[in-house]
Amino acid sequence: MNSDAQTQSKPLPFYYLLLLILAGEAVFILPFVLARVFRPTVLEAFQLTNLELGLCYSVYGLVALPAYLLGGPLADRFPPRKLIAVALWATALGGLVYASYPSLLTLKILYGYWGLTTIFLFWAAMIKATRVWGGAKSQGKAFGFLDGGRGLVGAGFGLLGVLIFSLFAAGDLENISIEERKEAFKYVIWVSSSIVILIGILVWFFLKSDRNEKNLLIERISKKDINALLRIPSVWLLMVIILCAYVGYKFTDIFSQYANEIMGYNEVDSAKVGTFLLSIRPITGVLIGFIADRSRVTLWLVISFALSIVGALLFALGWVTPSGTAMFFLSVLITASGIYAARALYFATMKEGRIPLVLTGTAVGLISLVGYTPDIFAGAVMGYLLDQTPGLGGHQNVFWTLSCFSVVGGIASFIFWRWSRKGQKM
Repeated sequence: MNSDAQTQSKPLPFYYLLLLILAGEAVFILPFVLARVFRPTVLEAFQLTNLELGLCYSVYGLVALPAYLLGGPLADRFPPRKLIAVALWATALGGLVYASYPSLLTLKILYGYWGLTTIFLFWAAMIKATRVWGGAKSQGKAFGFLDGGRGLVGAGFGLLGVLIFSLFAAGDLENISIEERKEAFKYVIWVSSSIVILIGILVWFFLKSDRNEKNLLIERISKKDINALLRIPSVWLLMVIILCAYVGYKFTDIFSQYANEIMGYNEVDSAKVGTFLLSIRPITGVLIGFIADRSRVTLWLVISFALSIVGALLFALGWVTPSGTAMFFLSVLITASGIYAARALYFATMKEGRIPLVLTGTAVGLISLVGYTPDIFAGAVMGYLLDQTPGLGGHQNVFWTLSCFSVVGGIASFIFWRWSRKGQKM
């Protein structure tokens, strides 16, 4: 089937993409966004070390790995509405366990459960639906809007979480007890879970499939289809590119902790830094989406990795100190802009990479099998580096690691861009 078949029929409405944006971030609020914004609070409330929290992420990644592979063909066989809605509801149910402050073992099991709900049912379906919406000429805009919009939703959840935490944290935020912190954070979890359920209801009733989508569903994925995908060089390049970009995304969890431990901010102010970080994402996604559609997506992918290298080195070299507030926020801005731009663009390269639209779900599953392995090791590596060298030294080691992955991702992106620029068949 022609990979651009969707251009022959009526474009999908904009609210379709809006629902994907809402769902695309809501499903990850409980497993990741709350811990990113409230990392110091999560560590204290659950009585975790950095390594133990990282191991929870590793369990998530171990479950997610086969879920990517199995969920890809699922997205090529069934429309996204039911898959995405059920994934949201199942993820929100995990919030009941999360709010009970379970033991470390139960928390690991919960993260494994979330690895199944957020990936097997959800991930490939969201990517394929976004690619369909983008058509032949707006892939950069589609994925830029998706990731930028998800960033805006994440920032909204972050701001709401900070507000709820502040309302229910009785007394001076500097001196409240651990029990008071836990009680306040419990309300954050409950409200977040309720909103995720509500978004699932909206998706179920309004993310309606039309003839475009139905024409892109196939009954069975054959071994021949998989072999054909594996012969496309861009599939292998995207595995490396996404792996490196995703390490960067996972390492953004460190910024609120850096603000708390190195810059000396209190827990609410450090959470505000996490929210500031999330606010960078929508601006970056929308801008890079419009720009990329007017040139080559792969070129802007190279530039994105270059920015993340520069930002990571500013931290790694020790140039961001407690007395340099402006330098801290500038460095966060540069690093996050590069990371979020790369994240917004890597799936937008699938058309340049000659990956058939009808097999998008299966291709996403294969690429994600390697590309999202940082779910297994990134959190544990970051936790180990921070625990082994407490203070500034541990944070610098994390940013040295980030800079190395960014270099590798930049090289892979450069190769992709050169091949695309020369018009080589991929």
